[in-house]
Amino acid sequence: MSDLEYTIESDKPINDVSTTLERITPEHNFRILAVHNVTETLAEKEFEIEPLIIYEICNAGFAFKALSKDKNVAMFMPCKIVLRQEKSKTAITLVRPSMISKMLPNSGLDELAGDVEVKLKELIENIK
Repeated sequence: MSDLEYTIESDKPINDVSTTLERITPEHNFRILAVHNVTETLAEKEFEIEPLIIYEICNAGFAFKALSKDKNVAMFMPCKIVLRQEKSKTAITLVRPSMISKMLPNSGLDELAGDVEVKLKELIENIK
């Protein structure tokens, strides 16, 4: 695990992982704001890549608390979960909220970012 990301693997195909993510996100008190199917977007310009989907998700309560501490946190919002097909496995990557407190060291976001990260790790661990 690096400072920037937390990745787990699933034996499920990317479409199954995507369906599960969409189903369980509300159960973890987050909302999907946007889905970017990067593979399809690049295919429109005749570029081919392995399946790659980016989810932007948010919890309004966490967002409000973070923005109340430091408006610059908006540069890192919403939270991202990336799905990518790697041979027979699907990688599920969370862009770690705790890295925000490192990027904004005087923001007072350490505890809140850590709490959000724990919740998001629980969410992706439930996809496997």
